Amino acid sequence: MTLSALLETLLSMCEEFAASDLHISAGIAPHFRIRGALVPKGDFRPFDAKTVDALAMELGMFTLPVGCPDGSERVRTTLARDGAIDGALTSQSGVRYRFNIYRESDRHAIALRRLDSSFRSFGELGLPPRLAEFCDEPDGLVVVTGPTGSGKSTTLATMLDRINHTRQGHIITIEDPIEYVHRPDKCVVNQRQVGRDTRSFNDALVEAMRQDPDVILVGEIRDLATVRTALRAAETGHLVFTTLHAGDCAGAIERLASVFPAEEQSSARHQLALVLRGIFAQHLLASPGGERRPACELLVNTAACANLVATGRTAQIYSVIETGRNVGMQTLDQSLAELLAAGKIDERTALSISRNPELLKGRMRLC
Repeated sequence: MTLSALLETLLSMCEEFAASDLHISAGIAPHFRIRGALVPKGDFRPFDAKTVDALAMELGMFTLPVGCPDGSERVRTTLARDGAIDGALTSQSGVRYRFNIYRESDRHAIALRRLDSSFRSFGELGLPPRLAEFCDEPDGLVVVTGPTGSGKSTTLATMLDRINHTRQGHIITIEDPIEYVHRPDKCVVNQRQVGRDTRSFNDALVEAMRQDPDVILVGEIRDLATVRTALRAAETGHLVFTTLHAGDCAGAIERLASVFPAEEQSSARHQLALVLRGIFAQHLLASPGGERRPACELLVNTAACANLVATGRTAQIYSVIETGRNVGMQTLDQSLAELLAAGKIDERTALSISRNPELLKGRMRLC
């Protein structure tokens, strides 16, 4: 069996078993994550290091421009220098996968994640309908935050898909890698991959400002330069979406402010207060049936909230979210209580991430 055929067989099995992830390492057979459990499937013998290395090079080619000379050597050089490579590909059946090739014990290993093959609605994903209103904003900054694997990319893809089908404009995405492919509908859509189409998030964001965008997606804000440029883009008439790794909405605000030097943080908070439209924090939790359910915290940047952001009183923002149900806000604990009341998660799961476990049961009774 050729490498391409072996890879397609593994991806087909992912789809057949509805596996969310596929893990390939030397010395063991391929393992599939099915309903949260990582298990071997099929009649595969343990892969040797040579086979895994060859598969890694095959996948690594998807991170390079088409027709790139010495592709395998470039992949090896990057792995030796950085220790890992992110990428994405589409299987022959049309299913999109994100992958990470990484070094471990001086050899290669691979993790692939199966992405949704079609865009789903906010309701189908279990997300609050208030998110759709952010898609109608003419400008500003919308942040989606949460831990790794919490579904941030899927949420953003759903928001961009809504814009693509409801507005006329130009969408530019800057991603590493490109996970969901958006086919132009009412919008012109251009998707750029860091490392293949541009050198960095910030370079692409600066370039985007000269490409007449209406909506810009920055896959992740990772450094001061990118935060500066994103705030400036939001301030100058563009709707900017991005992600951060933070546990809640207040944490996302502090993360954005803290990247600035101490002497600039006050002005940065005032700028953020002006351009911020909302923050959505999400966690994916195991349900009794084996599926994963989103628990969500949603901040809408009202005048009261903007004042707290500008003056650095982030600790008080939780109270604003808690009393903002009339404008679509909700705290994580309110979301957990609703999921508990509906039987979609168990009490142990809810208590494990609750901000205030003592009050959670009381909230549940109010749902």
